[in-house]
Amino acid sequence: MAQIYAFEGLVPVVHPTAFLHPTAVLIGDVIVGPDCYVGPGASLRGDMGRLVMQRGSNVQDNCTLHCFPQLDTVIEEDGHIGHGAVLHGCRIARNALVGMNSVVMDGAVVGESAFVAAMAFVKAGFEVPPRSLVGGIPAKVLRTLSDEEIAWKSEGTREYQDLAVRCRQSLTPAVPLSEPEPDRARVKSGGLAPLQQTRKAGAS
Repeated sequence: MAQIYAFEGLVPVVHPTAFLHPTAVLIGDVIVGPDCYVGPGASLRGDMGRLVMQRGSNVQDNCTLHCFPQLDTVIEEDGHIGHGAVLHGCRIARNALVGMNSVVMDGAVVGESAFVAAMAFVKAGFEVPPRSLVGGIPAKVLRTLSDEEIAWKSEGTREYQDLAVRCRQSLTPAVPLSEPEPDRARVKSGGLAPLQQTRKAGAS
């Protein structure tokens, strides 16, 4: 089980269908909804404001969620937060994606089905329009997303919702083997490919 800490009488809330990695840390006013995934090393510090993960959202490895006192950090339904991202006092709207190692600051809103590119910096108060791609430091609107790109993102989020179920069922501590077994099996997956690879396949 993850490292769960009450803070000044506020105990984190975790829906029974959510998965929290044992190395994730939840402190105080944190609410994790149904079918959510919280990855290894994630830190959700509800010791100043409230942190909310709505149904089917995911927070991947080494993400940090925090906010100023009396404010909220919210990830709406099917929100998708990539490895190492930092969310501080912002709102991630339904079906939006925040890329790896990006930062979204106080009062910023990432619109529905929008993408924040990897390593972007979304400044305080910035509003990312729905169905748009932003990137850079500071982040700027680059273009409108295609239906294909949004469908690809939705498929990836469903993979994480499925992963939450699989981890609850089968993730266990283990002693490492000294060498690979003959004909070593591979992890089963739904076959989601990187977007760039998907585009190349469609063009051929």
